[in-house]
Amino acid sequence: MLVKPCTITEIQHLIAEYLGELSSPFDSFLEDHILSSTFFLFQDDSNDVGYMAIHNNELLTQFYIRRQYLRHAQPLFQQVIEPHSIKSVFVPTCDELLISLIMDQDYRINKQAYFFQDSQVEVSVGDILENEEFRLATQTDLATIQQVCGDFMSDYEHRVERGELFVYYRKDSLLGIGLVERSNMFERLASIGMFTNEAYRKQGVGKMLILHLRKWCSEHGISPIAGCWYYNEPSKRTLESAGMVTKTRLLHVEVNQPKPSV
Repeated sequence: MLVKPCTITEIQHLIAEYLGELSSPFDSFLEDHILSSTFFLFQDDSNDVGYMAIHNNELLTQFYIRRQYLRHAQPLFQQVIEPHSIKSVFVPTCDELLISLIMDQDYRINKQAYFFQDSQVEVSVGDILENEEFRLATQTDLATIQQVCGDFMSDYEHRVERGELFVYYRKDSLLGIGLVERSNMFERLASIGMFTNEAYRKQGVGKMLILHLRKWCSEHGISPIAGCWYYNEPSKRTLESAGMVTKTRLLHVEVNQPKPSV
């Protein structure tokens, strides 16, 4: 089996097959790691067998084998782990093949994140109060956003330029911000997220932000998804209260590399 470096453009047909076989999508956190990975194509007699992606020379983010070559999946997985110095693997539980290959091994499995989808159940947004405003952020909001949100995310200015950032005000007070980040891998899908001003937490602001982001996505023909760290219970409860549901997890698996011989 030939394993050779390739560009993401060369394997778009394989990526499309992979995405089509998933039981649910994943959010921008995993997507960003995948898209910034180095890709390798598997070939057998010049036939495309599958591919893998490695982030930062040590984190496996993709491992896909086409159905007609699945008999090679187990030996090929073991074959590539050591030579490529894989130390860990991101495994979304919607990826049946990769999670099965991981379960074949004696690896340590850590719970990394929840992935959420829209429940398709309507949760009333309610009316924006007369002294409140939810809208796309503009350049004039940047100073206030930076002051309230700090380093919650990077590139506030570019996100405003791309139309990804929303603000939620009560009079002159910024209650929080919302984010809609369109996927580069899934069609008409976007990751949504929010940050609540610390002074207004536990007042339903986070729920309102997610509800308005869901509504905005619906009005623009986009399916919203979301994610949060596995142990962030407040974020999980907020997303669920706003009509997002989870059946998918992201696992961070530690690979046990064999010790070098003395």
